[in-house]
Amino acid sequence: MSIALHKTFSLLLLILIGILLKRKILKEDHKNGLKIMILDLALPAMIFVALLSIEVNHDLLILPLLALAFNGLMILATRYLLPLFGVENNTPTMRTLLLLLPSLAPGLSCFPFIVEFLGDEYLAWAALADIGNKVFVLIIAYLLATAWYYKINQLPVNSSWAKIKGLLMAMVKEPINLVIVTALVLLSFGVNLETLPTFLRESILMVKNMMTPLVLLYIGIAVVFNWSQIKMIWSVLVFRAGITFLFSGLLIALIPMPSEAAIILAIVFPLSACSFWPFAHMSAIRAMESLGKDEVKNESTFDLTLGINILAISLPFSTLLILGVLSSASYFVKPYSALLMGGLFLLIFILPKLYQMILSKEFTFFDVSEPKVKDSTAND
Repeated sequence: MSIALHKTFSLLLLILIGILLKRKILKEDHKNGLKIMILDLALPAMIFVALLSIEVNHDLLILPLLALAFNGLMILATRYLLPLFGVENNTPTMRTLLLLLPSLAPGLSCFPFIVEFLGDEYLAWAALADIGNKVFVLIIAYLLATAWYYKINQLPVNSSWAKIKGLLMAMVKEPINLVIVTALVLLSFGVNLETLPTFLRESILMVKNMMTPLVLLYIGIAVVFNWSQIKMIWSVLVFRAGITFLFSGLLIALIPMPSEAAIILAIVFPLSACSFWPFAHMSAIRAMESLGKDEVKNESTFDLTLGINILAISLPFSTLLILGVLSSASYFVKPYSALLMGGLFLLIFILPKLYQMILSKEFTFFDVSEPKVKDSTAND
């Protein structure tokens, strides 16, 4: 068995262990403690290491812009195409999809396979492209989440500035934002990960290495199985894959690629699983809603149960797609293979819905009614 498959099974095993631990971790305080470890310790350490480890080559600065372009395209596709198939705008379901579907988590779902199949050079390219994705998941997604929170709760105009000031203060105190500012300041003075004192570098790396197992265990612990919702998630992930293949196909057709490996990288990187970071922003909004019950409406900004299930399902889904592309790379180096694959996925997405419409004479794509299950993240 290849190293890549070993890596895949080890990641999925951690999610399974988390699912088995659900019976042991019954109190919300236990789940919240695990989340604090992720958001306030392991995640900031990972971001700090990633920023200090990147060596920017000016010829490759287009890569972050292309990744950010993908994030923007997926937001537009989700916003304007999914409503045609039954997902209503201005609902917790739509807002959850708008944050999660454009996000990428290449560190979990893509980087191990790039190293195995393409080599270290293209892993560096992928890490550089991920800077653009980081701008989306850390900054743009956070701003969107908070903007929706204020909009749907129609907070009084005379309190808006106070709320904005409070939000800015919270952003300044947020560990993730603190490490981003710190890392950028250090880079401006020529300090990188290798030039840090050894004891400090080793401590940060040990904390950073906690991130992957903690996230996967948390997903397994927090996931709530609602089969009608899981059916919906598989449908939207097929839609996401179709748009992604079309984006990669157009990119390959319009921009000359220096090598076949670069073509494969352009296909597999956007196929990465959905990122945990937008879900962290959604959890922060839920905490704001819980603290401000007297000021806000009863409607939640996001559907956290849907969000955690998307995270749990997108990882194996993306892993299978990435392994499939890398295992048949000779097919995908052809110019229009990605475009054909994108069309096929969208056809798979649309045909069952058209069949349903013909039978029922009513076009209801998704059952987006709120699932009658306990929201495991209600106290986040």
